[in-house]
Amino acid sequence: MISALGTLPLGTLNVAAMQVSVSEGLVQAIYFSLGVALVEVIYVRISLVGLHWIRQNARFLRWMDWIALAVVLALAVGSFYAAMHPSQDKSLILQTNIPNFFLGMLMSAISPAQVPFWFGWSSVLFSKRVLHANATCYNYYIVGIGIGTLIGLSIFVFGGQFLVNGLQNKHDLINYIIGSVFLLTAIIQLVKILMHKGIAETAEQKAIELEHVEAEVEAEEAAELKAG
Repeated sequence: MISALGTLPLGTLNVAAMQVSVSEGLVQAIYFSLGVALVEVIYVRISLVGLHWIRQNARFLRWMDWIALAVVLALAVGSFYAAMHPSQDKSLILQTNIPNFFLGMLMSAISPAQVPFWFGWSSVLFSKRVLHANATCYNYYIVGIGIGTLIGLSIFVFGGQFLVNGLQNKHDLINYIIGSVFLLTAIIQLVKILMHKGIAETAEQKAIELEHVEAEVEAEEAAELKAG
């Protein structure tokens, strides 16, 4: 449920899934979504056991901030270009020979905004004793996250088909709408970076909070075992 709801705010990946749906059809958009979900669960799994590495490599995440910004700007420019050239079926950045499954993986990998998002929720779930530090619990957790992400993305995938059916022969308007969303996303991303509230800073802060919560829960559980 958390993953599905977290996928709904407009962002690079869900709007890209919509654009793939509009330009290439439902099946290709589903492949794209599967690639996005796979990388997300990998990121979450790594984040649960690699807090120290993430804190030590904040500089790497800062570079990812700028790469993600460049990708969103490229998507915006490509969408506007497609809108101004009616013969263009899709955004320039999506005109690659990469299968959509791997394109979804690539775009998800260079847009790791899900890392701080799941740090925050993992902290809450640890503190509520819903999530426990063991492999079985982690595996159920990431399976649920993957399913939730696909449910959230499916709204945009089928929404893209709704746009196509509702705005037949108006692909230029659809591309203008999608390009505007990408441009707004890029502006928000740039403001966050300049205000030092990008992925790197947020992830580092959330990682520290998660470490503290894990330590507190472990101490409480050890005290309970000793008392028992």
